[in-house]
Amino acid sequence: MIAKLDAHMHVWTLARGDYTWLTPALSDIYRDFGIDDAWTEAHEAGVQNCILVQAAASAAETDFLLSLAAADKRVAGVVGWVDFEAETAADEINRRAAQNSLVGIRPMIADLSDPNWILQDQFAPALEAMSDTGLVFDGHARPDLIGVMTTLAKRHPDLSIVLNHAGKPPIENGDLGDWRTDIEALATCPNVSTKLSGLLTEAGARTDDASIGDIVQHVATCFGPERVLWGSDWPVLTMAASYADWAAQSERLIARYFAGHEDAIWRTNAARIYLEHSGGQLGQA
Repeated sequence: MIAKLDAHMHVWTLARGDYTWLTPALSDIYRDFGIDDAWTEAHEAGVQNCILVQAAASAAETDFLLSLAAADKRVAGVVGWVDFEAETAADEINRRAAQNSLVGIRPMIADLSDPNWILQDQFAPALEAMSDTGLVFDGHARPDLIGVMTTLAKRHPDLSIVLNHAGKPPIENGDLGDWRTDIEALATCPNVSTKLSGLLTEAGARTDDASIGDIVQHVATCFGPERVLWGSDWPVLTMAASYADWAAQSERLIARYFAGHEDAIWRTNAARIYLEHSGGQLGQA
């Protein structure tokens, strides 16, 4: 079995109080989740390491995730958060980049009403600091933000961008024309990669291999085998399927559409993109 790196996992403790999007209305995931809650299924699927991705727009949560990484060799890295609107954003990014385990930053742009927010000139110094330090820009996903990521990638060609969840294609309604066009345009930017993650929660009842495979095939055609990486999006995933179910489906689809490059999708692409500049190490779980 291929050793796997889950490039998109969340954990949270509700009592921390800064998960503003996580309300009782999301009853399936409105509780505490830790790595151990996923690990039986993850380990059985061959997952040895994970990258923890921020779920709160706060520096305190980033510190929380970094503390978990310091104590748990399963955590290969942390994608954190920085207040881009602060005058000291660039300095904060430079400071954060020196911290062990921090591998990327994710502004929660999909929670904002203005899709062009990240393109404001005032954020250029922060983005340049990310480029200079090798921190990855994780692209918080929404279909109308794919084109924004293309603009961002062209403005900052030295910035490594990883689009989350393949841009959240509207699988459930089947209206994929704009998504296909926008993904194709984004993939022309060599500094952009994408995660195969978060697809089942966009699919409604269309979670079969044919429907999800249609997405995977287009991603494979556009990005090729060197700029695609796998993630679970656990525990958000549990609103649609188990960790084991998504891992098994991914095994089938990655074997079909990335034949001969399975190890790249499961592990080595994420290790290269996130860990080379940070000096991160893959521990044995």
